[in-house]
Amino acid sequence: MTDTAPTAIPPSAQVTLADGRVELAPGSPAPSGAYANEDLLPVPVEKRTWSTYNFSALWVGMAHNTASWTLASGLIAVGMDWKQAVFTIALANVIVLVPMLLTGHAGPKYGIPFPVFARASFGIRGANLPAVVRALVACGWFGIQTWIGGEAIYFLAGKLIGNGWSDVGSIGGHPWTMWLSFAIFWAIQVVIIYRGMETIRRFENWAAPFVLVGAFVMLIWMSNKAGGFGPLLDQPSKLGWGADFWKLFWPSLMGMIGFWSTLSLNIPDFTRYGRSQKSQMWGQALGLPTTMTLFALLSVMVTSGSQAVYGETIWNPVELAAKTDNVVGLLFALVTVLVATLSVNVAANLVSPAFDFSNIAPRKISFRTGALVTCVLGVLIFPWKLYSDPEGYIFTWLGLVGGLLGTVAGILIADYWILRRGKLDLTDLYRAGGRYWYEGGWNWRAVAAFVVGGVLAVGGASFEPLIDGRPVPALEPLADYGWAVGLGTSMVLYVVLMLVRGRDRLET
Repeated sequence: MTDTAPTAIPPSAQVTLADGRVELAPGSPAPSGAYANEDLLPVPVEKRTWSTYNFSALWVGMAHNTASWTLASGLIAVGMDWKQAVFTIALANVIVLVPMLLTGHAGPKYGIPFPVFARASFGIRGANLPAVVRALVACGWFGIQTWIGGEAIYFLAGKLIGNGWSDVGSIGGHPWTMWLSFAIFWAIQVVIIYRGMETIRRFENWAAPFVLVGAFVMLIWMSNKAGGFGPLLDQPSKLGWGADFWKLFWPSLMGMIGFWSTLSLNIPDFTRYGRSQKSQMWGQALGLPTTMTLFALLSVMVTSGSQAVYGETIWNPVELAAKTDNVVGLLFALVTVLVATLSVNVAANLVSPAFDFSNIAPRKISFRTGALVTCVLGVLIFPWKLYSDPEGYIFTWLGLVGGLLGTVAGILIADYWILRRGKLDLTDLYRAGGRYWYEGGWNWRAVAAFVVGGVLAVGGASFEPLIDGRPVPALEPLADYGWAVGLGTSMVLYVVLMLVRGRDRLET
């Protein structure tokens, strides 16, 4: 099959403002047809209103959550000391900020969400490949976070109601009241997402400082239990700084990068509402690496304190909070966990797949319908198994996710920055037969780069406890560097394949 060249590209239906932002020309008809709906169309400039504070608050709200806490505490659980854990997480978030800013650029400039942005490189139809991969990852994260929120409700109700709530029959290895708590938290999130993006923005604005205060309260509580801050920082590394540490460092670093590699793809879903490039860039730079590092420090100090106080590493903050005998303190801690989990889950794990699933069939699936699909799949993915132990959580789940999504990020960055120099045609992003149609709506070069990069990134990885062994044992040496291997391989291969096609054909 040969490329389908547009037979008659209409005059540009977009205008570029003095600040570089682009929108559909006033008076021109909005894109319509099989590849457009109201949720996927470019956001008009007058509705791009998010400020630096909004983006910073978004990241504070997303970074300060229970899963972020368990990232750092999980590193303590597998043998690092607090300095090693904080160093690993801080470095990972500085690294992942770079692709975050590069892909986020298209949001405020064109007002488009991630699946539409991906059409430029993968094709109008082919964009469903990275969109569905990203959406399924979000379903897994949504399920994990919902399970965490359900745990908080379960422990909270247990303290208030007593043994009548906790000492009940089990279903699937968990009390039926735990399953009920899981369902309640699931329903709360459905209500919030159905109210739309503006509700999410307002929720993030107040949730961010509330959660930060809660984390400091937990630190003060643990330091009092331990007899000061000294015991929180004195727990030695089981690894030292020699070969044992570095052997664990690289897969841990890739896992930490993998944690936010999801957002490095779909950050345009949020930056499309930005009032300027400056707002999204400063907001993300101030919000992501700083708050993640601070939260990691709080987490490892409290987790180290649990070793000193209880003689064991308690990496789950919900279980740790449940050990307090102070009812008021317990209520505050668990409510903080609830707010934190809501904050990250709605923003990071419902917004993106809602757009991604909508992109599959824009005329049939709306933003709200896509969110509901995510909620259902998030249960069917069995999140309680993914979250059951720190090693499987960090090295298997996060490592595999990071490797695959790094591959997609490499293609998006190469296409937008290296080949197109940041120039897109808004109308053609929604039109069959246009410059992003390629072969039948698919750009096989992007698909090839994704497959090759993905195999190299995760083919040699251990899939335990999901399955035994490694799919491609010969690739085991690359497994500890999955995200970097995927991103670098796909970027180089995609550029080569597209240049062989011909630079002039980027315009057709």
